[in-house]
Amino acid sequence: MKPAPFEYEAPDSLPGALELLERHGAEAKLLAGGQSLIPVMNFRLAQPAYLVDLKKVPDLDFIRETDDGGVRIGALTRHRQLECDPRVGRRAPLLSEAVPFIAHPQIRNRGTIGGTLAHADPAAELPAVAVALRARMRLQRAGGERWVSASDFFQSLFFTALEPEEILVEVEVPAMPKRSGWSFVEIARRRGDYAQVGVAAQVRLGRRGRCVEARLVYLSVGDTPVEARRAADVLRGEPISPAAIEAAARAVDEDIEPAGDIHASAAFKRHLAQVLTRRALQQAAQRAEKGD
Repeated sequence: MKPAPFEYEAPDSLPGALELLERHGAEAKLLAGGQSLIPVMNFRLAQPAYLVDLKKVPDLDFIRETDDGGVRIGALTRHRQLECDPRVGRRAPLLSEAVPFIAHPQIRNRGTIGGTLAHADPAAELPAVAVALRARMRLQRAGGERWVSASDFFQSLFFTALEPEEILVEVEVPAMPKRSGWSFVEIARRRGDYAQVGVAAQVRLGRRGRCVEARLVYLSVGDTPVEARRAADVLRGEPISPAAIEAAARAVDEDIEPAGDIHASAAFKRHLAQVLTRRALQQAAQRAEKGD
């Protein structure tokens, strides 16, 4: 398949890219890594009249540690950079742990964090991780900007809070509290395939080893990343014991309503969600107990 005809623009500045979006609106699509957009265009599921390539825009490819212990990541930062950069591993280990599950090395060498988040595929790893980490997105337009939390950014299937004239320019991940543990696990038929189900987990323990906070965010079980709040409530205030983990895994069934697809039936997805919840919580709790 070949894409429908389109006009190509490659601005060399962020204001230039924003001006093009302001001029063309919904008729334009942004090209970052192209690993999601180009296949969709080839199948003619997307037929933009204008393609705005961001590769010449400076200052959107960066990783910066913040004074409060967090990390800020430019939208054009490649997956491979997230996977290998020690600053990400130090400040946002859940993110660096999840990235190797994204497709294959060739894809990770080209794909970008901003492109993945803006594409908002509910089977993708990074949207779920962003929600679990309580990340914020900086959205910029000509003449202004705004910050949107990850939980508000993903609104429905392949649909986000981005307006047609806006560009996602930066992702901010807050500092991870002390005595926090994390885990990312997923199940796919083959390594690199879309996950049948995946979960990004983060827990924080108090001084007596009781759970102060828990986050469980699932991919491939809904139109957006799905946060299991009932399951997290089961853990709060309790030691993360085998019994508590089992209760949380069972509670996940109330939080998700997966639909069957070509990869797995709805019933099997529910089963996988429980299995992965047990694995993720065990690992996250162990890491939190060993943490500073």
